[in-house]
Order: sequence, then C-alpha cells, then structure tokens
Amino acid sequence: MSDPGAAPPPSSRPAPSRRQRRTERRRRRRRQRLFAVAGAAVVAVATVAAWQLSGTGDNGAAAPEPSTTTRSTTTTSTLPPLAPPYSQATKAENEKPGTAAWRLTNQGAVHDIEGYLNVTSAQRGDAVTLYANTIAPTFTVEAYRLGWYQGLGGRLLWTSPPVEGKQQAAASLITATNTYEAKWSPTTTITVGNDWPVGSYLLKLVASTGQQRWVPLTVRDDASRATYVIVNSVTTWQAYNRWGGCSLYDCQGRPGGGNGSRSKMVSFDRPYDVGGDGAAASANELPVVMRAEELNLDVTYMTSMDVDQRPQLLAQHKAIVSLGHDEYWSKTMFDGTEAARDAGVNLLFLGANAVYRQVRFEPSAVGPDRHMVNYRSTSDPIRATDPSRTTVSFRESPVNRPEAQLIGQQYQCNPVRADGIVVEPDNWIWSGAGVGPGAHIEILVGSEYDQYIHGQGGPDNVEIVAHSPISCHGRAGYSDVTYYTAPSGAGVFATGTNYWVSKLQPPDFPETAFNPIVLKATQNVLLAFGAGPAGKAHPSVPNWKDLPGTGG
Repeated sequence: MSDPGAAPPPSSRPAPSRRQRRTERRRRRRRQRLFAVAGAAVVAVATVAAWQLSGTGDNGAAAPEPSTTTRSTTTTSTLPPLAPPYSQATKAENEKPGTAAWRLTNQGAVHDIEGYLNVTSAQRGDAVTLYANTIAPTFTVEAYRLGWYQGLGGRLLWTSPPVEGKQQAAASLITATNTYEAKWSPTTTITVGNDWPVGSYLLKLVASTGQQRWVPLTVRDDASRATYVIVNSVTTWQAYNRWGGCSLYDCQGRPGGGNGSRSKMVSFDRPYDVGGDGAAASANELPVVMRAEELNLDVTYMTSMDVDQRPQLLAQHKAIVSLGHDEYWSKTMFDGTEAARDAGVNLLFLGANAVYRQVRFEPSAVGPDRHMVNYRSTSDPIRATDPSRTTVSFRESPVNRPEAQLIGQQYQCNPVRADGIVVEPDNWIWSGAGVGPGAHIEILVGSEYDQYIHGQGGPDNVEIVAHSPISCHGRAGYSDVTYYTAPSGAGVFATGTNYWVSKLQPPDFPETAFNPIVLKATQNVLLAFGAGPAGKAHPSVPNWKDLPGTGG
C-alpha cells in the first residue's frame, strides 16, 4: 500500500497554476538578473577605467568603434520567415539596382558647393525650391533614395541637367537671437516625380569642378496607412547645425552677435555644415531604413516637422519609429505621439536623449515654421502667454512633462562607453539572438544614455531587458533597454543608447559597428509591433524592483 501522507508521484502531481508558473518564472529571472548584474559591474569598472586612462572620455562623445563580433551572414535569402506586414512594393523597389554613389567622395572646402530646400519634405508631384551657392560654373543634382538595395544603401532615381552656378551672399545675422541664415535667391526648382517612391532621399549636389554636398529631402504620402512610419529627425539635425557660425549649442569662430555664446533660434533657411544633414541621416538613421526595407516591411516616411504640422497622421499606422538621435520636439509632436500611443499605436525609440528639449516654430521669409526656437530658460517670451510651450527641457518647470511619461525611461548623462548587459535572456525581444544571463553586447552603450528610475515620471509596468552599469563624469548609473505596454495595448520599446543604430550597419560598411544580437532584437521588435498593439501578445512584466539603481 502507498503511504497516504507521501507526496504523489510526479506523473500524478497537479499541474502548477498560472500564478505559480508566473511566480517561478519571476524567481528564475531574478536569479539570472542578479548573476548578470554582479558580473557586469566588475567588467564595467575595468572598462570605464581603461577608457578614461586612454583619454577618450575627456571631451564630448566618442564615436562607436567597429565591433569585433562575428560578421553577419544575413541576406534576404537567410532572413527568418516574414509574417505580415509584408510589402510587395518595398520588395520590388529594393530589388532594383543599388549603388554606393550616394556617398560623398570630395566635399571640397567650406562654401565650394552647398544648398538648402524650402521644405524638409514633399509629396509626389510637388515642386521644391533649391537655394544653392557654389564657386563652380555649373552643377548637377542627383537624387538618391536610401534603402537596402543589395546592401549598398541607395538607388539613383534622377539626375538634373546642368544648373548654372552662382556665388550667393554670406550668412546674415538676426542679432537678438544669434540666428544665422542664408538669404539667397532661388537657384532652381525640382519636381518630385510620380515615380519617386516615398522614402528618405539625399540630393547630391555635384559641382562641375568636382566638389559634392548633400541636401536631404523626405518624400512622404499623407494618405499612407502603411504599417510603419519612420520619422526623420530634422529638428535635431538643425539644432546641431553650425552653418554661418552658431547652433543651439555654441557659436564657433563668431563673436556671438553680442548676445551670448549660442543661438536661441536657428533657421532652416541655410545649408547644413560639414558633418550635418545627410551625415546625420546616414549615421543615425540610414541603418534603420536599410534594415526595415531589407525585411520588405510596409513602411512610409515623414519628418519631425511633419509630425508637428500634421500629428493626426500618426494614428494611421501601427508603429512609429524614432531614430538614433531624436532630441528636439515640439509640444505638438509630444501631444500627437502620446495620442497615437493611447490609440494603440506602438512606439520604437531606437536612440537615447529623445524628447528632451522643447522647441517651437516661427515663420521666415521663405515659409512657415522655418525658424526653430529654443531658449533653454524661462526667459522665453512665450511663457507669459502659453507656459506649456516654454522652450525649456520637457521635464523642467513650467512644462513639467518628463519624457519618461512617453518613452518609459529618460536621458541621464553623456558621454559614456560600455558593453550592454542582458538581464532578461528569455524575453521575446532577445528570441533567437543566442544570449544568456549576463551576455555582453560589445560597446552598445554610448555616447548618451537613458535609464529607468522609478519616480522620474515613467510608468510602473516597465520591463528592463538589458541593464548595463556605466560611469559618467564620476557618477555611477545604468543604461537600460526597456519595454512597457500602455493601457491601449500599445507597446513602447526604448534602447537607452545612441549606439544601437550603429550596430545595424551592414557588416561590409566602412568602419562598421555591426552586431548580430542587436539586429535580431530589432527585427523581433519590428515584426511584433507590425502586428498591432504589442501588449496583446507581449504584455510587459515589470521587473525594475529586482534591479539595482532603479529606485526599487
């Protein structure tokens, strides 16, 4: 006879309840996280010390170094099976012959050739005005659409006939706000062809004397109901633009117009300086564009200016993609993106320091919304009439709207440089990436980082899937990769690092920082978010209380 007090044999034990399974899963994850963070802290201290001794941490942000991780073998023939949303149009477009000729091979000296458009985006059939300055007798315009294109990054759609060159006036200064702009006469008009697919474009100005520069343009479709919308961060590009002498950060080589050492307003009526415009697009944005189109996803494009002017269009999509550096937002942009999330639209923040500084727009002689205002203090005149639009950081008074309310975490410090540390290896975001507890993702964190700290405005149901110890200006912290689900069911994913996008570069790109773990995680999130409100299939499981440095 069996002992009535003995435990039943395994085959006859009742199955654990759902609550028991969840409890055990959380216990197992907590053990994994504690192991991962403890080991990572030792490595982080050594990494930061070595970096600071090498002298790279003294001034500004260091560029990400090429990864030594095994090079990718990802091609369109080895990608995982694609679930909807698949786009035949994206597939057909990217099967057309690509080229790397969109790259600049001879920038020449400052002002040899440069230009700007009267708009940041246009629809097919629109005519846009180019304002150009060059020392060359003539130049041509080559229109390149950015995408996968056999891994080459671009396709040439159109080349203009020779355009007569002209040397235009030097930069003019609006003294009150330290604003430099180019008050030039129009050079030529470009019609966006009906055969130009929506997308991110670089117009390459090629002087007859050989010099080259980019002028960016986004071709949009306001009627689009594509699954994904990728937002080109033109407001952030302009904030850092020093053409003429001043940006929203400093005035290099200029006396400052008698009004301080930075602009309080910058103008879109000017070219981008060396390293701006298409350089920002190619570094912080192109890898995402390429990978989305490599997957043949149903994707459309708009700019941050479009979000400000037509925020209601965001609700026409299932997922909004914010790219590698998306710092400067208007109140309307925040309102519109928040409303889309609350309607079930998923959000991907693939950088750090997003939604940090509030801006507003004023007209110029060229058109509406061409001047971008950012006082960074309560001296902004609009405070007297509309305090909610005061151009301070969103988290500051009188706005008092921490970006963590939208992103889930928020900006902490710059510069940093460290490995990413996985703490939730069994989370769906890492599925198929081959990571275990404490796995290192080489030099994932940098140069700016975000962190989830409870009480800073973020939701309580944040799930942290990577928690990476860092030190910034002598202060310890953590860079987080986070995910949370809104009451609408929308999922919000945030990488907490600027370097994430660089890890998506094709492995054969010059000085590539490619990492297959990051690529796989990005694919997982894109595909899950393309199916609709991600919280239905992937509700977030908050774990911040189990991790150090979160306020738990």
